[in-house]
Amino acid sequence: MGTAAKSPSSFASMFSLPAPVNPVAVLVMIVGLLSLFVPTYITLADEVWNNDAHGHGPLILGVSLWLLWHDRLRILDGEARPATAAGFAVLLVGLFVHVLGHSQGINMFTTLAQPIVFAACLLLLHGWQALRRAWFPLFFMLFMIPLPEVAVQAITMPLKQAVSVVTEWLLYEAGYPIARSGVTLSIGQYQLLVADACSGMNSLLTLESLGLLYMRLMNYRSKARNTLLAIAIVPTSFIANVTRVIILVLVTYYFGDEVGQGFVHSFSGLVLFTVSLVSIYFIDQLLSLWFKSPATGAPTAPGAQA
Repeated sequence: MGTAAKSPSSFASMFSLPAPVNPVAVLVMIVGLLSLFVPTYITLADEVWNNDAHGHGPLILGVSLWLLWHDRLRILDGEARPATAAGFAVLLVGLFVHVLGHSQGINMFTTLAQPIVFAACLLLLHGWQALRRAWFPLFFMLFMIPLPEVAVQAITMPLKQAVSVVTEWLLYEAGYPIARSGVTLSIGQYQLLVADACSGMNSLLTLESLGLLYMRLMNYRSKARNTLLAIAIVPTSFIANVTRVIILVLVTYYFGDEVGQGFVHSFSGLVLFTVSLVSIYFIDQLLSLWFKSPATGAPTAPGAQA
């Protein structure tokens, strides 16, 4: 009976707002954001999020929105001091970027407009203090912005080359009949091209965002620890991609091309993230030997006291 009595208040706390905040203003803001960006999400789902390079976009968006709502009591705490002039100026910039992106079919601009417009809404609703408190979810949104193809290729090619070189060296030292020409690996009678998906660029962005989320949830006090964790994600992603390519090469060598390019190829992506996330956790545990200061604790639930 005690649990049943608490259920209504617990449910209500999920939608509660700080006393100074006008619920009508928040509702109008949410409806306006949905009207503006739902068509954008539909376009992104059709043109961007349906490929491996940007499949992490919905995850980034969902986590960002959840963090904004989860931390709303902290973000909107205190006396509201709307920055009207700055808010409308930022809003005009965001709307201009949004319209430009839609009119020219540039998904990078329509995606970039989202954190800008969200920031403007916080300025208009509560002021600079709210914007400072919401910096992480707004910054986190930047990871779902699709990069220009020129930039992707400029970063991807060196990564593919490095993954190919390390894979060839490791398997050659292990005694396998492997050779390399550019980013093409030859082992036995098979030739395998190290594709963009295996280069590490896509997984690097996803893992970096997940690493930042991990640090946000752990809420460590030490800036040095957070910096080292963020830096550690880069070599961790590279090692995981080399592991993925080695698995695909060996499976193809022993079981044939059909097996290597079938289920195993898709499953190797899961292996990549498993190796990366386990490595990040292991590195964090090693860092805990040097950084003894405890975390400030995970973010408190809405309505709970810190």
